[in-house]
Amino acid sequence: MFRRVLLPVCLLAFLAPLASATVTLPKLISDHMVFQCDMPVRVWGSAAPGESVRVRFRDQTVRAQADDQGRWELFLQPMDAGGPNDMRVEGNNRLVVRDILVGEVWIASGQSNMRWRVDQSNDADAEIAAAKYPRIRLFQVELDTAGEPRADVTGVWKRCSPESAGVFSAVGYFFGRRLHQELNVPVGIIQSAWGGTPAEAWTSREKLRADPALWFYLNRWDRVLAEWPAARIRYERDLAAWKRLPEADRPPEPRAPRGPGHQHAPAALYNAMVAPLTPYGIRGAIWYQGESNAGADQARLYRRLFRTMIEDWRSRWGQGPFPFLFVQLANYQTGGDWPTLRESQTEALALRNTGMAVTVDIGDPEDIHPRNKQDAGKRLALWALAGTYGRKIVHSGPLYRQMTTEGDRIRLWFDHTGAGLKAWDGALRGFLIAGPDHVFHPAEAAIDGATVVVSSRLVEEPKAVRYAWDDDPPNNLRNSADLPASPFRTDDWTGAILSRE
Repeated sequence: MFRRVLLPVCLLAFLAPLASATVTLPKLISDHMVFQCDMPVRVWGSAAPGESVRVRFRDQTVRAQADDQGRWELFLQPMDAGGPNDMRVEGNNRLVVRDILVGEVWIASGQSNMRWRVDQSNDADAEIAAAKYPRIRLFQVELDTAGEPRADVTGVWKRCSPESAGVFSAVGYFFGRRLHQELNVPVGIIQSAWGGTPAEAWTSREKLRADPALWFYLNRWDRVLAEWPAARIRYERDLAAWKRLPEADRPPEPRAPRGPGHQHAPAALYNAMVAPLTPYGIRGAIWYQGESNAGADQARLYRRLFRTMIEDWRSRWGQGPFPFLFVQLANYQTGGDWPTLRESQTEALALRNTGMAVTVDIGDPEDIHPRNKQDAGKRLALWALAGTYGRKIVHSGPLYRQMTTEGDRIRLWFDHTGAGLKAWDGALRGFLIAGPDHVFHPAEAAIDGATVVVSSRLVEEPKAVRYAWDDDPPNNLRNSADLPASPFRTDDWTGAILSRE
C-alpha cells in the first residue's frame, strides 16, 4: 500500500516544477548562437508577471523581474570574443542555452540575390566541401509576413558546415567567412531575406507615413487591396479553366494576385522578419536588394526610400548609426531603369557608416541572379574590414568626385583610386560625353595619373560625362586593388539622348 502511494507522489513532485515552467526565450537566444562582442548584450524573454529571472553567463550573474505583461530583459556587460560557453536562465524553471560563442554578428537581408544559396553559386561543390567553420554560426529567418510588429521569428542557429552552408545565403556566407578568416573571431550571420521583395516591405509603416514622398507606396498598396476581391475571383476562374486543359496544352499557371498577407505589402516584412531581431545586439547589416524597385516610376524615389529604411533600422536597434553595407545592382539586360536605381544606391553613401560593393563587372546579362557571389561577399567584407575594423586597405573601387572642363575635353576626379587607376582589359570603355544639346556620344577616355580625361571629336563644347550608364553597360575602369569604378553621371538631366553615330 505504501509503495503504491509513494510512486504517484514522487511523480507529482517531479512534474510540479514543469507545470509552472514559465520562463521562455526568443528563437535567437538558443543553442549555437553568437553574442555580439564588445558591447552590452541584451537577453530577454517572457515569464509569469512579476517572476524573478536570473541569467548566468561566463563570470556574470544578472537578475530581472518580469513586468505585468510577463516581459523581462536584462543586459550582460560587454565581453571579449571567444567561447563556447553555456548560459543558464532560471526562474520558476531552468533553461540552459549551450555552445554560445561571442564574436561579430551581422544581419544579411534583401531580396533574391541575398537569399541566393551557396549551392547555387560558382564552384558550389568545392565551396560546400570546404565550409567547415564551426566558429561561424548561421541563422535563417523563415519567411513570414505580418500586419503588426512581431515579437519573435522562426529559425535555429547552426554551426557552419557543408550541410548548413550549402543552403545559406551565399553573399552572407562569403562575407562572414572573410571576416572570420581576417579577424580570427567567431562570426554569426542572421539571414533575413525574401526573393522578389521591394524595400518598402522592409520598412516600418510608421516611417513610410512620416514622409509624404513615400505615401506613393502606401497609396499604391491601398489600390491593390481595393482591387483584390475582384482579382481573386478572376484568378480562381482562370485557375479552374487552366486545370481543365490537357497537361500537354497548358500555358504557364495563372499567378495568384497580390492581396492581404502578401510579401510586397508595405512593412509586412519589417513586421515579421526585422522587428523581432531588433533587440539582438549586432555589429551591422549587409543588404542586396533594389531589383524590385528599379521600375521607371520608382528608381529615383528609391534614394528617398532606401535612406529612410536604413535610418529606420538604425533607430529600431538603438545602437546608433551601425554599419550598413550594400551591393549595388550588377549588370543585367532589363527593361527597368537600373542606371538611376544604381545612382540612388550610390547616394546612400552620404549617410554615415555606409558602404557600397560595386558589382557592375560581375553580373550576368541574361540572368538577374549572377552566380559570382564570392566577389560580392568579398567586396562587402572589404568595407567592413576598413570602416568597421580599422584595417588600412583599399576597400572601394573608384567613386566619382568632380569634373573640370579643359577646352574640348573633361577631366574626371575620383575618390578611392588606391595606388592608381587602370583599365583591366585594354583601352577604357563605357564613357559617354555630351555638349549643350544633351546628346551623348561614345567617348575616348584615357587615364592621366589619378584622373580620367574624356573627349569626342563630335563634341566641341563638352558639358557632361556618363560612365557605365546602362542596364548592362561596358565598363573596365578599376583601381590598383582591382576594384571596379561605380557607374556615374556628372549631369542631372532628364530627356538626354544617346547618339547612334
